Amino acid sequence: MRLSRRLRNQRAADHQLSANQLGVMATLNRHGVLTIGEIAGFEKVRPPSTTRTVTSLEELGLVVREPHPTDRRQVLVRLADEGRRILAEDRKRRDAWLARRLHELSPEEKEILRSAAPILERLAAS
Repeated sequence: MRLSRRLRNQRAADHQLSANQLGVMATLNRHGVLTIGEIAGFEKVRPPSTTRTVTSLEELGLVVREPHPTDRRQVLVRLADEGRRILAEDRKRRDAWLARRLHELSPEEKEILRSAAPILERLAAS
């Protein structure tokens, strides 16, 4: 939790995006164009919450809604270029901070983290 908080603190001060907003943007970046229901599934939240988050991101010009090609009841959501740029800058800043911290670790500590990474990834995906 503390590591997560430290990484969040590395975000740019010029944007005030919530963790939910960044999560939706990261999901779209990772998985491509998705429906609201698909985003909600990946984010493990209810579709109405996702709709509110997507609406706020759309108002900021960070995502784009498009008509679903076969189901008029649904829309597809994609990450806009500006959203992709903000995510990339955010990730670059956090990666640089983490790289500096990892450089301070001993070779043994780095090996422990390398071994633990697949387990942590599996836990995060569950």
